[in-house]
Amino acid sequence: MRVTVIGTGYVGLVTGCCLAEAGHTVVCVDNNEQKVTDLQNGIVPIYEPGLADYLTNNISNGRLTFTTDTAAGVHQAEAVFLALPTPPQEDGSADLSAVLSVASQLGEHLPDNYCVIIDKSTVPVGTAEKVRAAVAEHATTDFDVVSNPEFLREGLAVQDFMRPERVVIGVTSKRAEAVMRELYAAFVSDDRPLLVMDTATAELAKYAANSFLVTKISFMNEIAQMCERVGADVDMLRQAIGYDSRIGHKFLYPGIGYGGSCFPKDVRALIHMSDHEGYDFKLLKAAMDVNRQQQNMMVSRIIDHFSGDIVGKTFAVWGLAFKPNTDDIREAPALIIIDALIAAGAGVVAYDPEAADNVRRLYKSQEKVSISGEKYAALNNADALIVTTEWAEFTKADLHLIAEGLQQPLVFDGRNIYRPETMQKAGISYYSVGRRPVLL
Repeated sequence: MRVTVIGTGYVGLVTGCCLAEAGHTVVCVDNNEQKVTDLQNGIVPIYEPGLADYLTNNISNGRLTFTTDTAAGVHQAEAVFLALPTPPQEDGSADLSAVLSVASQLGEHLPDNYCVIIDKSTVPVGTAEKVRAAVAEHATTDFDVVSNPEFLREGLAVQDFMRPERVVIGVTSKRAEAVMRELYAAFVSDDRPLLVMDTATAELAKYAANSFLVTKISFMNEIAQMCERVGADVDMLRQAIGYDSRIGHKFLYPGIGYGGSCFPKDVRALIHMSDHEGYDFKLLKAAMDVNRQQQNMMVSRIIDHFSGDIVGKTFAVWGLAFKPNTDDIREAPALIIIDALIAAGAGVVAYDPEAADNVRRLYKSQEKVSISGEKYAALNNADALIVTTEWAEFTKADLHLIAEGLQQPLVFDGRNIYRPETMQKAGISYYSVGRRPVLL
Protein backbone atom coordinates (compact mmCIF):
# COMPACT_ATOMS: atom_id res chain seq x y z
CA MET A 1 0.00 0.00 0.00
CA ARG A 2 0.98 3.65 -0.33
CA VAL A 3 1.40 5.02 3.19
CA THR A 4 2.28 8.43 4.60
CA VAL A 5 3.48 8.98 8.17
CA ILE A 6 3.34 12.56 9.41
CA GLY A 7 5.76 13.08 12.26
CA THR A 8 9.11 11.31 12.63
CA GLY A 9 9.33 11.20 16.39
CA TYR A 10 9.69 7.92 18.23
CA VAL A 11 6.36 6.43 17.16
CA GLY A 12 6.32 7.86 13.66
CA LEU A 13 9.81 6.74 12.71
CA VAL A 14 9.33 3.21 14.04
CA THR A 15 5.94 3.00 12.28
CA GLY A 16 7.34 4.20 8.96
CA CYS A 17 10.41 1.95 9.00
CA CYS A 18 8.46 -1.16 10.02
CA LEU A 19 5.70 -0.63 7.46
CA ALA A 20 8.36 -0.24 4.76
CA GLU A 21 10.09 -3.40 5.99
CA ALA A 22 6.79 -5.24 5.52
CA GLY A 23 6.63 -4.14 1.87
CA HIS A 24 4.56 -0.96 1.91
CA THR A 25 5.76 2.18 0.16
CA VAL A 26 6.16 4.80 2.87
CA VAL A 27 6.69 8.56 2.83
CA CYS A 28 7.56 10.15 6.16
CA VAL A 29 6.80 13.86 6.56
CA ASP A 30 8.34 16.18 9.14
CA ASN A 31 8.64 19.97 9.36
CA ASN A 32 12.20 19.81 10.74
CA GLU A 33 14.43 20.22 7.69
CA GLN A 34 17.64 19.13 9.41
CA LYS A 35 16.00 16.03 10.79
CA VAL A 36 14.63 15.11 7.38
CA THR A 37 18.08 15.60 5.83
CA ASP A 38 19.67 13.41 8.48
CA LEU A 39 17.09 10.69 7.97
CA GLN A 40 17.55 10.81 4.21
CA ASN A 41 21.23 10.15 4.91
CA GLY A 42 20.45 7.21 7.18
CA ILE A 43 21.11 9.01 10.47
CA VAL A 44 18.73 7.85 13.23
CA PRO A 45 18.01 10.58 15.82
CA ILE A 46 17.11 8.12 18.60
CA TYR A 47 18.61 4.93 19.98
CA GLU A 48 16.33 1.97 19.34
CA PRO A 49 17.74 -1.51 18.65
CA GLY A 50 17.19 -2.64 15.06
CA LEU A 51 15.78 0.66 13.81
CA ALA A 52 18.91 1.87 11.99
CA ASP A 53 19.05 -1.30 9.88
CA TYR A 54 15.41 -0.98 8.86
CA LEU A 55 15.96 2.68 7.99
CA THR A 56 18.99 2.19 5.75
CA ASN A 57 17.69 -1.01 4.12
CA ASN A 58 14.39 0.52 3.09
CA ILE A 59 15.90 3.81 1.93
CA SER A 60 18.21 1.81 -0.34
CA ASN A 61 15.42 -0.35 -1.75
CA GLY A 62 13.24 2.71 -2.42
CA ARG A 63 10.36 1.87 -0.12
CA LEU A 64 11.11 4.62 2.42
CA THR A 65 11.50 8.33 1.68
CA PHE A 66 11.42 11.54 3.72
CA THR A 67 10.14 15.02 2.94
CA THR A 68 9.10 18.30 4.52
CA ASP A 69 6.37 18.79 1.91
CA THR A 70 3.01 17.60 3.28
CA ALA A 71 1.19 18.01 -0.03
CA ALA A 72 3.72 15.89 -1.89
CA GLY A 73 3.86 13.39 0.95
CA VAL A 74 0.14 12.58 0.88
CA HIS A 75 -0.38 12.99 -2.89
CA GLN A 76 -1.21 9.31 -3.56
CA ALA A 77 -1.60 7.96 -0.05
CA GLU A 78 -4.09 5.25 0.80
CA ALA A 79 -3.36 5.59 4.51
CA VAL A 80 -2.04 8.62 6.41
CA PHE A 81 -0.72 8.16 9.94
CA LEU A 82 -0.72 11.10 12.33
CA ALA A 83 2.21 10.40 14.67
CA LEU A 84 2.51 13.80 16.31
CA PRO A 85 3.41 14.89 19.84
CA THR A 86 0.60 15.24 22.39
CA PRO A 87 2.50 16.63 25.39
CA PRO A 88 0.78 17.07 28.74
CA GLN A 89 -0.56 20.50 29.61
CA GLU A 90 -0.42 21.93 33.12
CA ASP A 91 -3.75 20.34 34.05
CA GLY A 92 -2.60 16.92 32.79
CA SER A 93 -4.68 16.95 29.62
CA ALA A 94 -3.10 16.09 26.28
CA ASP A 95 -2.20 19.01 24.02
CA LEU A 96 -3.83 18.24 20.67
CA SER A 97 -2.72 21.41 18.91
CA ALA A 98 -0.18 19.67 16.66
CA VAL A 99 -2.59 16.89 15.72
CA LEU A 100 -5.47 19.23 14.89
CA SER A 101 -3.24 21.70 13.06
CA VAL A 102 -1.94 18.98 10.74
CA ALA A 103 -5.46 17.57 10.35
CA SER A 104 -6.67 20.96 9.16
CA GLN A 105 -3.81 21.13 6.63
CA LEU A 106 -4.56 17.61 5.43
CA GLY A 107 -8.02 18.61 4.29
CA GLU A 108 -6.41 20.83 1.63
CA HIS A 109 -4.04 18.14 0.38
CA LEU A 110 -5.94 14.85 0.46
CA PRO A 111 -5.38 12.62 -2.59
CA ASP A 112 -8.09 12.12 -5.19
CA ASN A 113 -8.50 8.51 -4.03
CA TYR A 114 -10.24 7.42 -0.83
CA CYS A 115 -7.86 7.25 2.14
CA VAL A 116 -7.92 6.62 5.87
CA ILE A 117 -6.40 9.08 8.31
CA ILE A 118 -5.03 7.19 11.29
CA ASP A 119 -4.53 8.62 14.77
CA LYS A 120 -1.34 6.89 15.92
CA SER A 121 -0.57 9.44 18.62
CA THR A 122 -1.89 8.70 22.10
CA VAL A 123 -4.97 10.90 22.25
CA PRO A 124 -7.97 11.31 24.56
CA VAL A 125 -11.43 9.98 23.80
CA GLY A 126 -13.17 12.12 21.20
CA THR A 127 -10.05 13.01 19.21
CA ALA A 128 -11.09 11.01 16.15
CA GLU A 129 -14.20 13.16 15.85
CA LYS A 130 -12.16 16.35 16.24
CA VAL A 131 -9.72 15.19 13.57
CA ARG A 132 -12.59 14.28 11.28
CA ALA A 133 -14.11 17.76 11.68
CA ALA A 134 -10.76 19.49 11.12
CA VAL A 135 -10.08 17.55 7.91
CA ALA A 136 -13.64 17.95 6.65
CA GLU A 137 -13.38 21.76 6.71
CA HIS A 138 -11.36 21.68 3.47
CA ALA A 139 -11.66 18.11 2.16
CA THR A 140 -13.25 17.47 -1.22
CA THR A 141 -12.58 13.70 -1.42
CA ASP A 142 -13.66 10.68 0.62
CA PHE A 143 -11.81 9.80 3.82
CA ASP A 144 -12.33 8.11 7.16
CA VAL A 145 -10.60 8.63 10.49
CA VAL A 146 -9.32 5.60 12.36
CA SER A 147 -7.96 5.31 15.88
CA ASN A 148 -4.93 2.99 16.00
CA PRO A 149 -3.11 3.40 19.34
CA GLU A 150 0.51 2.32 19.57
CA PHE A 151 1.74 -0.18 22.15
CA LEU A 152 5.47 0.18 21.55
CA ARG A 153 7.93 -0.39 24.37
CA GLU A 154 11.06 1.69 24.06
CA GLY A 155 14.00 -0.64 23.59
CA LEU A 156 11.71 -3.24 22.02
CA ALA A 157 9.71 -1.05 19.66
CA VAL A 158 10.78 -2.68 16.41
CA GLN A 159 9.98 -6.12 17.80
CA ASP A 160 6.65 -4.88 19.16
CA PHE A 161 5.63 -3.44 15.79
CA MET A 162 6.75 -6.39 13.69
CA ARG A 163 5.27 -9.01 16.04
CA PRO A 164 2.56 -7.22 18.03
CA GLU A 165 0.63 -8.97 20.78
CA ARG A 166 -2.43 -7.30 19.28
CA VAL A 167 -3.34 -4.47 16.91
CA VAL A 168 -6.22 -2.25 18.01
CA ILE A 169 -8.24 -0.25 15.49
CA GLY A 170 -11.26 1.95 16.08
CA VAL A 171 -13.34 2.47 12.95
CA THR A 172 -16.66 3.90 11.86
CA SER A 173 -17.02 2.12 8.50
CA LYS A 174 -16.42 -1.27 6.92
CA ARG A 175 -14.46 0.48 4.18
CA ALA A 176 -11.94 1.84 6.70
CA GLU A 177 -11.76 -1.55 8.40
CA ALA A 178 -10.89 -3.21 5.07
CA VAL A 179 -8.01 -0.78 4.50
CA MET A 180 -6.64 -1.37 8.00
CA ARG A 181 -6.85 -5.14 7.60
CA GLU A 182 -4.85 -4.93 4.39
CA LEU A 183 -2.35 -2.55 5.96
CA TYR A 184 -1.66 -4.85 8.91
CA ALA A 185 -2.02 -8.21 7.13
CA ALA A 186 1.69 -8.98 7.44
CA PHE A 187 1.75 -8.26 11.18
CA VAL A 188 -1.26 -10.14 12.58
CA SER A 189 -2.23 -13.80 12.88
CA ASP A 190 -4.52 -16.02 14.93
CA ASP A 191 -2.37 -15.54 18.03
CA ARG A 192 -1.62 -11.86 17.29
CA PRO A 193 -5.13 -10.58 16.53
CA LEU A 194 -6.38 -7.39 14.97
CA LEU A 195 -9.11 -6.13 17.29
CA VAL A 196 -11.83 -3.98 15.69
CA MET A 197 -13.88 -1.64 17.86
CA ASP A 198 -15.38 1.85 17.97
CA THR A 199 -13.03 4.83 18.08
CA ALA A 200 -13.81 5.81 21.69
CA THR A 201 -12.86 2.37 22.99
CA ALA A 202 -9.70 2.28 20.89
CA GLU A 203 -8.67 5.71 22.13
CA LEU A 204 -9.15 4.62 25.74
CA ALA A 205 -7.29 1.32 25.27
CA LYS A 206 -3.77 2.77 25.42
CA TYR A 207 -4.54 4.81 28.53
CA ALA A 208 -6.12 1.80 30.21
CA ALA A 209 -3.17 -0.48 29.42
CA ASN A 210 -0.52 1.92 30.68
CA SER A 211 -2.53 2.85 33.75
CA PHE A 212 -2.94 -0.80 34.69
CA LEU A 213 0.81 -1.38 34.37
CA VAL A 214 1.52 1.71 36.46
CA THR A 215 -0.83 0.40 39.15
CA LYS A 216 0.96 -2.95 39.09
CA ILE A 217 4.35 -1.26 39.52
CA SER A 218 3.11 0.89 42.39
CA PHE A 219 1.55 -2.12 44.10
CA MET A 220 4.89 -3.92 44.04
CA ASN A 221 6.62 -0.86 45.44
CA GLU A 222 4.12 -0.77 48.28
CA ILE A 223 4.67 -4.49 48.96
CA ALA A 224 8.44 -3.84 48.91
CA GLN A 225 7.97 -1.31 51.69
CA MET A 226 6.14 -3.96 53.71
CA CYS A 227 8.86 -6.52 53.02
CA GLU A 228 11.51 -4.21 54.43
CA ARG A 229 9.48 -3.62 57.56
CA VAL A 230 8.70 -7.26 58.33
CA GLY A 231 11.97 -8.80 57.14
CA ALA A 232 10.60 -10.51 54.03
CA ASP A 233 12.36 -10.80 50.64
CA VAL A 234 10.48 -9.10 47.82
CA ASP A 235 12.22 -11.21 45.16
CA MET A 236 10.91 -14.44 46.62
CA LEU A 237 7.51 -12.85 47.15
CA ARG A 238 7.47 -11.72 43.52
CA GLN A 239 8.01 -15.30 42.39
CA ALA A 240 5.37 -16.62 44.76
CA ILE A 241 2.66 -14.42 43.28
CA GLY A 242 4.03 -14.30 39.72
CA TYR A 243 3.44 -18.00 39.14
CA ASP A 244 -0.25 -17.35 39.68
CA SER A 245 -1.54 -17.32 36.09
CA ARG A 246 -4.04 -14.62 37.01
CA ILE A 247 -1.17 -12.28 37.95
CA GLY A 248 1.87 -13.24 35.83
CA HIS A 249 5.51 -12.25 36.24
CA LYS A 250 5.68 -9.04 34.22
CA PHE A 251 5.84 -5.64 35.91
CA LEU A 252 6.30 -7.20 39.36
CA TYR A 253 9.73 -5.66 39.87
CA PRO A 254 10.01 -3.07 42.66
CA GLY A 255 12.40 -0.17 42.27
CA ILE A 256 12.63 3.60 42.20
CA GLY A 257 9.47 4.14 40.19
CA TYR A 258 8.46 4.49 36.57
CA GLY A 259 9.41 7.28 34.19
CA GLY A 260 9.59 7.84 30.46
CA SER A 261 7.35 9.65 28.02
CA CYS A 262 4.27 7.42 28.20
CA PHE A 263 3.45 6.25 31.71
CA PRO A 264 3.50 9.64 33.48
CA LYS A 265 1.76 11.45 30.61
CA ASP A 266 -0.91 8.82 30.05
CA VAL A 267 -1.74 8.45 33.73
CA ARG A 268 -2.16 12.20 34.15
CA ALA A 269 -4.29 12.37 31.00
CA LEU A 270 -6.61 9.58 32.16
CA ILE A 271 -7.00 11.23 35.56
CA HIS A 272 -7.84 14.51 33.82
CA MET A 273 -10.40 12.74 31.62
CA SER A 274 -12.02 11.06 34.62
CA ASP A 275 -12.16 14.32 36.56
CA HIS A 276 -13.72 15.99 33.52
CA GLU A 277 -16.38 13.28 33.45
CA GLY A 278 -17.08 13.74 37.16
CA TYR A 279 -15.40 10.53 38.32
CA ASP A 280 -12.72 10.43 41.02
CA PHE A 281 -10.18 7.81 39.86
CA LYS A 282 -8.83 7.12 43.35
CA LEU A 283 -6.74 4.06 42.49
CA LEU A 284 -4.78 5.83 39.76
CA LYS A 285 -4.16 8.91 41.88
CA ALA A 286 -2.83 6.66 44.63
CA ALA A 287 -0.52 4.91 42.15
CA MET A 288 0.94 8.29 41.18
CA ASP A 289 1.49 9.17 44.84
CA VAL A 290 3.29 5.88 45.43
CA ASN A 291 5.53 6.52 42.45
CA ARG A 292 6.55 9.94 43.76
CA GLN A 293 7.20 8.40 47.17
CA GLN A 294 9.36 5.67 45.63
CA GLN A 295 11.47 8.12 43.61
CA ASN A 296 12.26 10.07 46.80
CA MET A 297 12.86 6.94 48.88
CA MET A 298 16.37 6.26 47.60
CA VAL A 299 17.69 9.74 48.36
CA SER A 300 16.21 9.60 51.87
CA ARG A 301 17.95 6.26 52.38
CA ILE A 302 21.26 7.71 51.20
CA ILE A 303 21.00 10.73 53.47
CA ASP A 304 20.04 8.54 56.43
CA HIS A 305 23.08 6.32 55.85
CA PHE A 306 25.33 9.35 56.05
CA SER A 307 23.70 10.53 59.28
CA GLY A 308 21.69 13.26 57.62
CA ASP A 309 24.53 15.12 55.88
CA ILE A 310 25.86 14.55 52.34
CA VAL A 311 27.26 18.04 51.76
CA GLY A 312 30.49 17.77 49.81
CA LYS A 313 30.11 14.07 49.07
CA THR A 314 30.28 12.64 45.56
CA PHE A 315 28.04 9.89 44.24
CA ALA A 316 28.54 7.74 41.16
CA VAL A 317 25.28 7.13 39.28
CA TRP A 318 24.97 4.23 36.86
CA GLY A 319 22.05 4.69 34.51
CA LEU A 320 20.39 7.86 33.22
CA ALA A 321 17.78 6.65 30.73
CA PHE A 322 14.40 5.88 32.27
CA LYS A 323 14.85 2.22 31.23
CA PRO A 324 17.54 0.14 29.49
CA ASN A 325 17.97 -0.04 25.70
CA THR A 326 16.92 3.55 25.10
CA ASP A 327 18.47 7.01 25.31
CA ASP A 328 15.19 8.55 26.48
CA ILE A 329 15.60 10.56 29.71
CA ARG A 330 12.10 12.01 29.88
CA GLU A 331 10.95 11.92 33.52
CA ALA A 332 13.73 9.43 34.29
CA PRO A 333 13.94 8.59 38.01
CA ALA A 334 17.73 9.01 37.79
CA LEU A 335 17.31 12.72 37.09
CA ILE A 336 15.00 13.17 40.09
CA ILE A 337 17.63 11.50 42.27
CA ILE A 338 20.44 13.60 40.81
CA ASP A 339 18.51 16.83 41.38
CA ALA A 340 17.79 15.84 44.98
CA LEU A 341 21.46 15.01 45.64
CA ILE A 342 22.55 18.36 44.24
CA ALA A 343 19.96 20.17 46.35
CA ALA A 344 21.36 18.39 49.43
CA GLY A 345 24.88 19.64 48.64
CA ALA A 346 26.40 16.59 46.94
CA GLY A 347 28.07 16.13 43.58
CA VAL A 348 27.40 13.47 40.94
CA VAL A 349 29.50 11.60 38.39
CA ALA A 350 27.14 9.73 36.08
CA TYR A 351 27.45 7.10 33.37
CA ASP A 352 24.99 5.67 30.85
CA PRO A 353 25.85 3.72 27.67
CA GLU A 354 23.34 5.61 25.48
CA ALA A 355 21.77 8.57 27.32
CA ALA A 356 24.98 10.35 28.38
CA ASP A 357 24.87 13.05 25.68
CA ASN A 358 21.25 13.92 26.45
CA VAL A 359 22.06 14.36 30.14
CA ARG A 360 25.26 16.24 29.42
CA ARG A 361 23.23 18.83 27.50
CA LEU A 362 20.66 18.99 30.29
CA TYR A 363 23.24 19.72 32.99
CA LYS A 364 25.76 21.68 30.92
CA SER A 365 25.63 24.65 33.33
CA GLN A 366 25.58 22.52 36.51
CA GLU A 367 29.13 22.21 37.85
CA LYS A 368 28.14 19.56 40.40
CA VAL A 369 27.26 17.06 37.66
CA SER A 370 29.80 15.45 35.36
CA ILE A 371 29.35 12.67 32.84
CA SER A 372 31.86 9.84 32.62
CA GLY A 373 32.59 7.93 29.43
CA GLU A 374 33.20 4.66 31.28
CA LYS A 375 31.33 3.04 34.15
CA TYR A 376 34.30 2.15 36.33
CA ALA A 377 35.89 5.55 35.82
CA ALA A 378 32.73 7.11 37.29
CA LEU A 379 33.49 5.34 40.58
CA ASN A 380 36.85 6.98 41.22
CA ASN A 381 36.82 8.53 44.71
CA ALA A 382 33.01 8.47 44.89
CA ASP A 383 31.47 7.94 48.33
CA ALA A 384 28.95 5.43 46.98
CA LEU A 385 27.46 3.98 43.79
CA ILE A 386 23.77 4.44 42.97
CA VAL A 387 22.25 2.13 40.33
CA THR A 388 19.23 3.72 38.69
CA THR A 389 18.82 1.87 35.36
CA GLU A 390 19.09 -1.90 34.88
CA TRP A 391 21.38 -1.97 31.84
CA ALA A 392 22.75 -5.46 31.16
CA GLU A 393 26.34 -4.23 31.45
CA PHE A 394 25.66 -3.20 35.04
CA THR A 395 24.30 -6.61 35.99
CA LYS A 396 27.51 -8.16 34.65
CA ALA A 397 29.83 -5.65 36.32
CA ASP A 398 32.91 -6.81 38.25
CA LEU A 399 32.00 -6.36 41.92
CA HIS A 400 35.65 -6.25 42.95
CA LEU A 401 36.26 -3.32 40.60
CA ILE A 402 33.23 -1.59 42.10
CA ALA A 403 34.57 -2.06 45.62
CA GLU A 404 38.07 -0.94 44.67
CA GLY A 405 36.91 2.15 42.77
CA LEU A 406 34.83 3.65 45.56
CA GLN A 407 36.16 5.40 48.63
CA GLN A 408 34.17 2.84 50.58
CA PRO A 409 32.40 -0.25 49.23
CA LEU A 410 28.82 1.04 49.34
CA VAL A 411 26.06 0.53 46.74
CA PHE A 412 22.48 1.79 46.63
CA ASP A 413 20.64 -0.36 44.09
CA GLY A 414 17.37 1.14 42.88
CA ARG A 415 16.68 -1.75 40.48
CA ASN A 416 17.63 -4.82 42.55
CA ILE A 417 20.11 -6.04 39.93
CA TYR A 418 22.38 -7.69 42.52
CA ARG A 419 21.68 -10.26 45.21
CA PRO A 420 22.34 -9.23 48.85
CA GLU A 421 24.28 -12.43 49.58
CA THR A 422 26.51 -11.83 46.53
CA MET A 423 27.28 -8.29 47.68
CA GLN A 424 28.05 -9.53 51.18
CA LYS A 425 30.57 -12.04 49.82
CA ALA A 426 32.14 -9.23 47.77
CA GLY A 427 32.50 -7.13 50.93
CA ILE A 428 30.11 -4.39 49.77
CA SER A 429 27.54 -2.65 51.97
CA TYR A 430 24.35 -2.78 50.00
CA TYR A 431 20.88 -1.22 50.01
CA SER A 432 18.17 -2.43 47.63
CA VAL A 433 14.36 -2.27 47.47
CA GLY A 434 12.21 -4.64 49.51
CA ARG A 435 15.15 -6.67 50.87
CA ARG A 436 17.31 -6.56 54.00
CA PRO A 437 20.30 -4.23 53.66
CA VAL A 438 23.84 -5.57 53.89
CA LEU A 439 25.81 -3.45 56.34
CA LEU A 440 29.48 -4.33 56.75
